[in-house]
Amino acid sequence: MSTLLPSSCRGLVDADLRRRNTFGVAARAPLLIEVDDARQLGAAIADSGVESHDPLLVLGSGSNLLFAASPVGTVLSLCGQQVSISRESGDAVIVRADAGVEWHGFVMQTLAQGLAGLENLALIPGTVGAAPIQNIGAYGVEVRERIHAVEVFDRVSGQLQRMHHGDCAFAYRDSIFKHHPDRWIVTAVEFNLARASTPVLDYAGLRDELLAMGVVDASPRHVADAVIRIRRCKLPDPAVIGNAGSFFKNPIVPQPVADALSALHPGLPVFPAANGDSRKLSAAWMIDACGWKGYRDPDGDTGVSPSHALVLVNHGHATGMQLLDLARRIAGSVHGRFGVELEPEPRIIGADFVARA
Repeated sequence: MSTLLPSSCRGLVDADLRRRNTFGVAARAPLLIEVDDARQLGAAIADSGVESHDPLLVLGSGSNLLFAASPVGTVLSLCGQQVSISRESGDAVIVRADAGVEWHGFVMQTLAQGLAGLENLALIPGTVGAAPIQNIGAYGVEVRERIHAVEVFDRVSGQLQRMHHGDCAFAYRDSIFKHHPDRWIVTAVEFNLARASTPVLDYAGLRDELLAMGVVDASPRHVADAVIRIRRCKLPDPAVIGNAGSFFKNPIVPQPVADALSALHPGLPVFPAANGDSRKLSAAWMIDACGWKGYRDPDGDTGVSPSHALVLVNHGHATGMQLLDLARRIAGSVHGRFGVELEPEPRIIGADFVARA
């Protein structure tokens, strides 16, 4: 197959995906295509025999998905590594990065160049191409606030195109790309960054960590260092134990529901939501209150991290379906106690997510 693909592409039949997902679960792809140059993407897809209506899974670092089963169609990996400044005006700088660039490395590269804006998003696993799909966010910042445009390959037209921020339908952990994964393939992202900015420090724990570091006047690099320290304390390293970071979204509910739950459960953390009539609840607090934090299945390798209730872990040989079953049980117990539905953050391949009562 590889001899039929363009020179910047590679094909592998019956590809092992265990090391291509951070949960470390077993899965195989009938065909895996690696593409270095997005300009060759259309030819690579066509030469592999994949039609516009055929299933095609775009796989970055595999840090935001769970293989409940092996994918039924072709898997695509974008490997481009180009990063460049595409426009600069005063303190405002637009930086373009290929989809295959590792996210944390990109964040640190921009900081090394004196560019601010992504420091609160340091140490998030994944690639640049995955960032707008999930609208990744952490410590008071969502990536949509820094995105200028997203370059995509449209499988319907077979053409590369550029989608401006307003075309991407960004929302909490959501975007148009997440709702239409079989149409648009993110090939590169343009970011609005700055050489001078006011740091975002209002997220709980961030100022305290900076003070613990002895930092009073925080620079963007100080903020990134604080975020890295906090994340390393709270979140297990996928290189050490399989996980996909936070498995559940923080649920957003109408304000009257949040008020009623706060009255019943005074310790429940409640945060403002983008919609002023809604509130965001702490999924981690509710999961912990249901007794799941640190849990490990007695007959398997699935469990919940003892350091963070949102993180499901693979202790060694768990299958994707076993992890999904655990996630369903957790969501079912939270719904039973609080009447709140939890939704998964990772994309689940090969099954639907339905909470177990």
